[in-house]
Order: sequence, then C-alpha cells, then structure tokens
Amino acid sequence: MVIDEDAQRRMAANRANWDARTPIHAASHFYGRNLHHPENWFADFEWHDLGDLHDRDLVHLQCHIGTETIALARRGAHVTGLDFSAASITEARRIAAAHQVQIDYVHADVHDAVTELGTNRFDIVYTGKGALCYLPDLPTWAAIVHDLLKPGGLVYIAEFHPLLNALGPKPTVGSDLLLRNDYLSGRGPQRQDSTHTYTDGPALNTATVSHEWRHGLGDLINALIGAGLTIRHLTETDALPWQRWPTMTQDTDTWWRLPPESPRIPLLFGLRATKPEHRLPIDVDHGPHVVGPGIAQLDQAEEGMTRKAAT
Repeated sequence: MVIDEDAQRRMAANRANWDARTPIHAASHFYGRNLHHPENWFADFEWHDLGDLHDRDLVHLQCHIGTETIALARRGAHVTGLDFSAASITEARRIAAAHQVQIDYVHADVHDAVTELGTNRFDIVYTGKGALCYLPDLPTWAAIVHDLLKPGGLVYIAEFHPLLNALGPKPTVGSDLLLRNDYLSGRGPQRQDSTHTYTDGPALNTATVSHEWRHGLGDLINALIGAGLTIRHLTETDALPWQRWPTMTQDTDTWWRLPPESPRIPLLFGLRATKPEHRLPIDVDHGPHVVGPGIAQLDQAEEGMTRKAAT
C-alpha cells in the first residue's frame, strides 16, 4: 500500500508534534526517573522473550529519545535507533553520549527504514510502547519489518493493549473505567489537540495537533502473518510501567496495577514473531501459505495467547 496524501499530511503533523514534545519529555520526571536504569521500562517477560542479545544486530523503530534503546544496547546488542523526529534523534544522541553507550541513531520515517538501513540486515527488530498507534497501515509496516530482518530473525513488539487505548480518561478515585474509544480499526484516524502530553512538564505552545490510528490485536497478528512472518508467542499482562490511572497501585519500584478487587484486564502485550529461514510461497489473495512446521508453530502461538504474565 502506498501511504495516501491524507495520511502523509497527518504524519507530518505528528512529526511536528513530536519535535515540539521532545524538550519537554527530555526534561520530565517521567523519563528522568528511569534514565539511569532504563531496563525498568521492560517487563521481565520481555527480556525472556528477547533472549540473549549479545552481539545481535538490533534496530529499535520509532525510538523517540532512546531510553529503551539504551537498555537494549547495555544487554550487548549492536543497536540502531530510528525515529522520524529530528529533535528526538538529537536528544537520543545526547543521552547516549552522556551515558557512554554506543548506538547508531538514524533520522528517518519508519516507512523509509528499508531504504535507509537495508534489507536482511537485523537479527531483531524491536518496537516499543506507544508506537503502533502512529502507523496508518499495519500491513505496510509489517512488510517493512520483514524486509529489515535477516532470515530466521525476530521481531518483538511490546505495546499498549488496544483495550487500554479504548478505555477513557483518568477516572476519579472510586469511579469505574469506561470504554470511550474504539478498540477496533475501521473508522479512520483520531485527531487530538492537546497542550499536554503523557509526561509532566510545561504545556506545548506549538504543534499541538496529533493523529492516531486504532489497531485491534487481530489487525496486528494478521498483518504479521500476511507479511510472511510466523507468530511464536503472545503475552498479555495487567501491569504498566507508569501509573496510568490514580487508582493503580505500585507493584514494584516502577510497575503499576489496578487494585486487587478490580477485574484483571490486559493493559500491555508482548508479541514475538520470526522470519522464516526460507521465504514461504505467497498467495496474493490470502497471504503466505503456512505449511509443514508452520502449522505447529501457529498452534503453539495459539496456546501462548492464553498466557497471562506477571512482570
């Protein structure tokens, strides 16, 4: 799919919005509290799913100011970070240098990642929390991920659950969470105009408009399968690395959950998929034919979808 002019216009507004956000985010307590321990942004199951990163070639797409990127590099990976915001990349380079961590940062839109970085280059493609909602078309993105990966490579997606995005604004203490936004895709981008972002800090005084696209979990899984990737495992958890609602209680030094009496709902997920060693035959109408071992692999993934993980 070619990104249409309307989506390009909205992504340009997002780029300006993230450029404006960056100095606020870089100075915020939200990011600063974990700057010396960036691994705190990761759940334990993420490190388990990623495996040994030593000497692995890894790209972090939509890396923003690179807090998670530093944690990945400290695990021994050869890391590239890519983001469409020039201000974010400048700040990410400054932070990496201050912490004496070697990371190759590239200023580019994720849709240009293959052109900028090359094909069959990475052992691991990682995309972190709060990235997918800024993508207008997941099949296009999934094809890019496929092309970036070496044969046998791994894509790992740690992302806020679509249910979290569907729940409404912060409730008052004692009130219930309410569904306010779409869980499923299909009604186009959602426009937001806000002078504040998700961090603490001063108000934005420019570029306050941003756009997000809703993607259900099925949209993501089908996009990855359609690109020729094999789903290996899906983990859902009821924990978050920050206090999304005032009713949440601290589970560890850095992770939060809803009160014990609240229903357990998924707020975050981690999805692991791999690129086959050999390209599967493609059906232009239905995507790749999954044959032989692929059937067992999908069965394993289906079993994994029922797993609930604690951090």
